[in-house]
Amino acid sequence: MNAPMNAAVAAALQEHDFPLMTLPQLHRLTPALDRLPLADAQARRCALFRDGKRWIAVFDDPLAGDVQRWVEARAGGFVDWYLARPDDLTAWLGRQEQGSSALASVAPKNLGAGGTAQTRESAEEVSLVRIQQDASPVVRLVNSTIHDALKLGASDIHLEATATGLDIRLRIDGVLEKVGGAVGRDIAEQAVSRLKVLAELDIAERRVPQDGRFPVRYSGRRIDLRVSVMPSIHGEDAVLRILDKRRLVPDGESLRLERLGFAAADLARIRDLAAQPYGMLLVTGPTGSGKTTTLYGVLSEIHDGRDKIVTIEDPVEYELPGVLQIPVNDKKGLSFARGLRSILRHDPDKIMIGEIRDAETAEIAVQSALTGHLVLSTVHANHVFDVFSRFAHMGIDPYSLTSALNGVWAQRLLRTVCPHCAEPVTPSPRDIAALKLTTEVALDGGAFRRGKGCGECRGTGYQGRRAVAEILALDDRLRTLIAQRAPLGEIKAEARLQGTRSLRDAALHLAREGLTTLEEVARVTLQH
Repeated sequence: MNAPMNAAVAAALQEHDFPLMTLPQLHRLTPALDRLPLADAQARRCALFRDGKRWIAVFDDPLAGDVQRWVEARAGGFVDWYLARPDDLTAWLGRQEQGSSALASVAPKNLGAGGTAQTRESAEEVSLVRIQQDASPVVRLVNSTIHDALKLGASDIHLEATATGLDIRLRIDGVLEKVGGAVGRDIAEQAVSRLKVLAELDIAERRVPQDGRFPVRYSGRRIDLRVSVMPSIHGEDAVLRILDKRRLVPDGESLRLERLGFAAADLARIRDLAAQPYGMLLVTGPTGSGKTTTLYGVLSEIHDGRDKIVTIEDPVEYELPGVLQIPVNDKKGLSFARGLRSILRHDPDKIMIGEIRDAETAEIAVQSALTGHLVLSTVHANHVFDVFSRFAHMGIDPYSLTSALNGVWAQRLLRTVCPHCAEPVTPSPRDIAALKLTTEVALDGGAFRRGKGCGECRGTGYQGRRAVAEILALDDRLRTLIAQRAPLGEIKAEARLQGTRSLRDAALHLAREGLTTLEEVARVTLQH
């Protein structure tokens, strides 16, 4: 026995002669979810199993006679009853929920006309118990979609209106996967209307884009969802960005740069740049490439309590103890530029700006870096050298920019080979040709692997992601070339002399180590 038996269980075993069912024994049984659905089992704290031709039921409350009668009515026959410790039953129910799909239980044929709630709840509950209890089929569809997305670790949910109904896709490890749908254009309209109600958007307006957000509760924690609704030829599409703070770092752990999986050499260069007392550091990459997470990791590592650190973000995705974090609120007039001007009057030492989007924010950030502050921010660009043209487009003087800038790095997240089904493989000529490399260069010393596809990776052959980086640390020679608007080829050549490795080369290194595949390298990185 793995835990002391509590008094109620001990008394029940003695008085009612219930045999004890342990957690390992529970896992060996076959649950009868067709007779007793998981949501009902969670609500009633019991479980029903098939063992050949007999029924076995397990519960954790020896005094719950109504539960016994209720389960026996569902089984439709004689039931052998067992008692389990509450912790064991909770663990078994949690394991079953992890392996179940709430969306699959929402049958398309049951999605008929149904109204949507007209009042926004402070935090929508997306547990299986709540989904089972929802009266509206449309509410069940939306909540079950969110439930499955959170369970699978998706970053985005796409609800796409089609000519015949609704397609539901999840972005998992950076790639969209279709997970379900529903027939009927009215279903698509009602699902989007439900999201509008939750995000406090105008449900009558269907001709212009709308943006909002709302919270949900899942496994006892609050998760924020950012909603974007866009009109299309078939109605409206909705995309939900999942902002799960625990996905960045589990409870009880500190946020460290190692969590992103940077190569040791890249990690050392990033830390060297972050250790500078003043200047500007920029991270670039597309949406979802881990830029903000990297900056959080940098702040966590350099925060020693002796400096005043202030951030302005849209939204605040992760709470950093001892750091003043300010959320952007455009509706109230608190933009990045206005907030940044106020931050400078708050005696900061280090400032993090969630994103440099406009000329005013860029100008204030550069001036802050030139006046003794360490400024960290993100900017959208394809690679490190595109950053300078982005700032030039915003009208920033190149001499001021290069004087303020300590370094810039671009990063991407590549899917890694599933460790459960990985096998050695020799890349095909087609894979090598896609990278525009010779066979000798591509295969040089490589130990390539590929995932066959298994239950752990949902048949994709990939599980998880890790970051690769292209890091440019500015020295006097590079500053002079950039300020003088030298040809890009000359700047790149000088950067490589001082140790800058391209994203493609960094990704190829991972492939040669068997951590990712050449197909993934070609999908995510560009030869330049």
